[in-house]
Amino acid sequence: MQEAENTTHFGARTVPLKDKQGLVNDVFFKVASRYDLMNDLMSGGVHRLWKGQMVARLAPPRHGARPFRVLDMAGGTGDVAMRILDASHGYAEVTVSDINGEMLAVGAERAKHWRYPSRVRFVEANAEELPFADSSFEAYTIAFGIRNVPRIDRALREAHRVLVRGGRLLVLEFSRVDVPGLAKVYELFSDHVIPPLGRMVTGDADPYQYLVESIRNFPEPAAFSAMIAEAGFKRVTHTPLSGNIAALHGAWKF
Repeated sequence: MQEAENTTHFGARTVPLKDKQGLVNDVFFKVASRYDLMNDLMSGGVHRLWKGQMVARLAPPRHGARPFRVLDMAGGTGDVAMRILDASHGYAEVTVSDINGEMLAVGAERAKHWRYPSRVRFVEANAEELPFADSSFEAYTIAFGIRNVPRIDRALREAHRVLVRGGRLLVLEFSRVDVPGLAKVYELFSDHVIPPLGRMVTGDADPYQYLVESIRNFPEPAAFSAMIAEAGFKRVTHTPLSGNIAALHGAWKF
């Protein structure tokens, strides 16, 4: 039992729990400059629609007595943060947080050219130990990042802690395809196209082999919803996207 508690998945490998974060960091250091390009190639651009749906579900307000504060976790390149700011017409204040400094550097450089560059800040932080006070944010978003956290339960508890009462959690993550024909096509694409595509674009297939394997090891939507509830959230939901290639999980802190 003790051995199982001290190990975790890194793709298809079982590794010491203490080693996973360093291994994940290495993956994203390698791909930071081409991360969003690879997302476009791997998904045919569909990831943009999924992120658009997450921001639409968030529905950030465009006015109010004080700014709408959002923590976008594992959001280094700023893709989601920019969408939130644009949707709020600059009323939101977004803190982009990531454990990987290279990803944050990419996002910070891009933010100089955004419509609302003064409404975002970039903070290097670990999702399991956030450097923010209790009740700091009205919303917590994370897109395709939660499965890379070694202790997902801790990250969810931290998300709950930093949200105000009435705050919202939105998690966009890959899921398990549940359309029989599509499932086989998706499996073949994942195994035989994504890693070679990664090698062609970034010069290294290994990070994308890990990403494919990490998706398969992530809990199914019902199990992940149970983890969200265990962290203290209420009204937990999940919405399948594109044949359940991805799922949008939502919950509230009351």
